[in-house]
Amino acid sequence: MTQMRVLLTGATGFIGSHTWLNLLACGFQVVGVDDFSNSSPAVLDRLHQLAGTEPAFIRADVCDASAMAAVFSRERFDAVIHFAALKAVGESTEKPLAYYANNIGGLLTLTQAMAGHECKTLVFSSSATVYGKPESLPIREDAALSSTNPYGATKLMGETILRDLGHADAGWAVALLRYFNPVGAHESGLIGEDPRGTPNNLMPFVAQVAAGKRERLKVFGHDYATPDGTGVRDYIHVLDLAAGHVDALNYLLDTRQSITANLGTGRGHSVLDVVHAFERASGTSVPCDFVARRPGDVDASYADVTLANTVLGWEATRDLDTMCADSWRWQRMNPNGLAG
Repeated sequence: MTQMRVLLTGATGFIGSHTWLNLLACGFQVVGVDDFSNSSPAVLDRLHQLAGTEPAFIRADVCDASAMAAVFSRERFDAVIHFAALKAVGESTEKPLAYYANNIGGLLTLTQAMAGHECKTLVFSSSATVYGKPESLPIREDAALSSTNPYGATKLMGETILRDLGHADAGWAVALLRYFNPVGAHESGLIGEDPRGTPNNLMPFVAQVAAGKRERLKVFGHDYATPDGTGVRDYIHVLDLAAGHVDALNYLLDTRQSITANLGTGRGHSVLDVVHAFERASGTSVPCDFVARRPGDVDASYADVTLANTVLGWEATRDLDTMCADSWRWQRMNPNGLAG
């Protein structure tokens, strides 16, 4: 049987690189595309080590229409998994034009190239930010949608574009995957989250404090309506998340039906839960300072994952202790990230 060929955008990023490995393990042929604007070419060497084969890769910007047209003219693809996007909530409020140009522009350029080459199967990296401030917990896929920042707005707009595309042309099969808080790293310690500058996410910041690279963790808010007063989120291991993308892709290829699904664990952990789990994993202390809440942060956010469990046959299997242990291994083996 001919192997299915998948184009992976944002392929050398945190989630993209882990999904690349999962796709290869499941028998897909993968061509990765990235412009290294938020990743490193060193990921390709790590993937080569882990997969045992040299990754097929094209350096290109998804916002470059001519580059995308050239990719599709050169290669035949059965499907695309689209990760390439700017993703920092705080930065998006400072640089909204950059976020709209990159996240919406890249999606339009990509789907136009796909349509021009009759490739109409797409797994889209969306986000739980499309739920805004949740009205009830756990959050189901039919919850009200809104955005509280430009990043979330680009994901919400991306979903709308893809829904409109499906309404206009029934040949499209699209999975909108709303994920919550990806953390962890590959168990080998060879690939993981490699933030540039000050981390935007909790786990790499905690890891850097545990490693002595930063003195203390700032905990934003200690008066939320949660068991310990700190914000509660649904943390999901990046390997479970990667598997969810492959299960969603198989669903699209098998059924030709579009789907919108949450990918999370279905349970919330507070900031202090994460800190204590990381202290257990690392055997070190993570000193904290409690500071004012950040604007727009909600008390708690965690997923109802019934749909993904039942329709996609997917389930997150790794717990918070495993997430922290894998993050700590990555931090220890790569104290300066992929720079060495």
